[in-house]
Amino acid sequence: METQCAAKHPGTCEMVHPKQPSHPGTLSSEPTRGTRSGRIIIGTAMGLAIGAFFWFDLDAYLTLETMQANRDRLLTFTDAHRAAAVASFILTYCLVTGLSLPGATILTLVGGFLFGSLLGTVFVNLGATSGATLAFLAARYLLRDTVEQKLGKWVGPLQAGFTKNAFSYLMTLRLIPLFPFFIVNVVTGLTRINIGTYVAATALGIIPGSFVYAYAGQQLGTINSLKEIASPNVIAAFVLLGLLALVPTVYKKFSGTQA
Repeated sequence: METQCAAKHPGTCEMVHPKQPSHPGTLSSEPTRGTRSGRIIIGTAMGLAIGAFFWFDLDAYLTLETMQANRDRLLTFTDAHRAAAVASFILTYCLVTGLSLPGATILTLVGGFLFGSLLGTVFVNLGATSGATLAFLAARYLLRDTVEQKLGKWVGPLQAGFTKNAFSYLMTLRLIPLFPFFIVNVVTGLTRINIGTYVAATALGIIPGSFVYAYAGQQLGTINSLKEIASPNVIAAFVLLGLLALVPTVYKKFSGTQA
């Protein structure tokens, strides 16, 4: 409530009462109900999709043995329907990554086998980055508010530190294959990292790994195990790249301390 005086009659003042909504509870309750309903719908849809994937044994199609047994059919379809094959591959990769389903590594090998190491890397990057972004947004929408409410005093300092150097940290997580891809998607969704930074760091950070597997996929028929690709030397190279991505952050902290 505030006092308002007329300009023409300074001595005349009147009490102005703030306008109240006709239904006080409507404005605050509707967004809450809408947000809760949206979370339930999205969470249920994702849960049903993941359940259907395993219920119908669709994971059996995303194995090294299955792809090797059907490589001639895959090549024939790709040669006859190039655009459809590319679109189907990117969409499948996006769904597998977005729902955190197993099979992304096999799809990367198949991308290299069907499209070559360079184009395969490009198509893998498009599918993986799109899917990772969907998983990131889903985690942020479904879980972040709850986590911050329940664990705010512990999560706050971590949020601040990660967000300050988000690009370097995320690049490191993407480059080092020791951190599962889907876990990084979900955990970063709980932070305050900007979505543009997330997309850029993800798209750049997965290029080396995608290229290695796509390149190996060109010899799909001769691969007996995924361990043949992820050799200790290859993993060590990825770790080195990941550590290099932290150099700018370490330098800033060191120079700030010296100052």
